[in-house]
Amino acid sequence: MARLRTRFVCQNCGKITPRYFGRCPSCGEFNTMMEETVETVKSGAAKGMAAQRSGLPATSPQRLGDVQMQQFQRLQVPGMEFNRVMGGGIVPGSITLIGGDPGIGKTTMLMQVSTGLANHAGRVLYVSGEESTSQIKLRADRMGLAAHELFLLTETNLSDILEHASQIDPAVLIIDSIQTVYSEESDSSPGSVSQVRECASRLQMLAKTSGTSVFLIGHVTKEGAIAGPRVLEHIVDTVLYLEGDPFQAYRLLRSVKNRFGATSEVGVFEMVGSGLIEVPNPSEAFLAERSMNAAGTAIAVTMEGTRPLLVEIQALTSPTSFSNPRRTPNGIDMNRLLLMGAVLAKRMGLKLFEQDIFVNVVGGMKVDEPASDLALAAAIASSYFDTPVPPDLALIGEVGLTGELRTVAHLPARLAEASKLGFKRALIPRLRRKLPDVPRDLKLIEARNIGEALATAVPK
Repeated sequence: MARLRTRFVCQNCGKITPRYFGRCPSCGEFNTMMEETVETVKSGAAKGMAAQRSGLPATSPQRLGDVQMQQFQRLQVPGMEFNRVMGGGIVPGSITLIGGDPGIGKTTMLMQVSTGLANHAGRVLYVSGEESTSQIKLRADRMGLAAHELFLLTETNLSDILEHASQIDPAVLIIDSIQTVYSEESDSSPGSVSQVRECASRLQMLAKTSGTSVFLIGHVTKEGAIAGPRVLEHIVDTVLYLEGDPFQAYRLLRSVKNRFGATSEVGVFEMVGSGLIEVPNPSEAFLAERSMNAAGTAIAVTMEGTRPLLVEIQALTSPTSFSNPRRTPNGIDMNRLLLMGAVLAKRMGLKLFEQDIFVNVVGGMKVDEPASDLALAAAIASSYFDTPVPPDLALIGEVGLTGELRTVAHLPARLAEASKLGFKRALIPRLRRKLPDVPRDLKLIEARNIGEALATAVPK
């Protein structure tokens, strides 16, 4: 016989405990333990059910060489940026999770994707649990979108959604959002850990058995992570984040997990009145308003997946009136800023202990890789000495704690991008061997340490 029992599940990390905790013992978040009622089967009944099973399993092991490859063609979305982030297009039968801050443009992007697919790839079923069909139609009219094979549905019951999907047989199914969908097989409220896990698992089964590509929109927490248990990101094939500053027009679609393509790929879009439009040359867009002879700016060449991007790093140093000087980064990791400040103070003798330092990456970009260390250090030194960095100089390199410069990956691709945007010189770490395919019109300046590099970047 089945019996009911009560358990408590953390809505942040999925930790299950038999009693209530004000603070989750796993992730440390407060007031995230929610009560759930689950139905369990006694061990004797479970053994009886297992004994009733007869015959061989439906699946059997196969040798690697005996596996037959299925031929498929990726679904192409009109435009190159979305296809690039997806690894070359949408794989049939895949399931993709898209997250982002409220109002960043997730629904807008998927509306454009759904109409493009409906016009070129087949039927698309767009399921919304937050808007009515008339509201979705109003949004589509405002954006100038139309598609005969796009079907709209306002529903939150998962069983009804799957029933409609089986009748329409769409090529793509879009769920907006997964936190609003519930399954009748679980007694938990919509958006809880159990509901999100159950609904995502059944939608994954739909994708793998029918070949329908499924897109899930996920809410995010205050820390910026997709709400719900981490198992949600393990279930799906691809995880995309739509990022951007609400006060900037640019949006970055970043891939953080992709079973069918490269991770860390980035697509750049611009938000306009009619929706999101692609930015084919984002480096040029980020540098369009650059001040050529202003102190405190430097150009870093970063890699986002397989794409090199040139971004402007700005720094401002000013005498502080406090005992503890301020360190304020925007788009740069705080620990990276503190490390560069310590290296400049120790190895170059800059008296930064009496200076406030403010750092900003123009365009709302977030720079994480160490290849931007040299540009960050040059921008700080440029502002400190009030000497501009030469406008035709791009800086690439990682700075170590002893002040040495270390080479970075994908250097030829970075140099090619810098040359394409008109830079005549590139300051890089000293090479151990000659680089292939260096642009002819780009002069390479090699440096062993931060002192040699700043002698070129910030001439006194």
